[in-house]
Amino acid sequence: MAKQEKTQKRADIPKQCAQTPEFKKSWERYKRAGRRDMNEVRTVMVMLFLGERLPAEYRDHALTGNWNGFRECHIGGDFLLIYEHSRADLITFVDLGSHAELFA
Repeated sequence: MAKQEKTQKRADIPKQCAQTPEFKKSWERYKRAGRRDMNEVRTVMVMLFLGERLPAEYRDHALTGNWNGFRECHIGGDFLLIYEHSRADLITFVDLGSHAELFA
């Protein structure tokens, strides 16, 4: 009989995901309107949750000024997802919308 492989018994705490009330409200608004591909937003969220690097087409970058500590990525054109990695085990989805809606 083959010798059993030793299994890793230690593991990091699973990552957590949070959504602000603003994000939830924006998600519902865009979902009802049906003008944006919410499946693509979900795909990007999963990639971020899993710690994957976003492809260049999403133009992921850190924000400055009042938004220092947050990041933004472009889901398509002027459709943005703002998120925060406040801890290594937590990603918070902050808001969703256009530049005018988010930064006015």
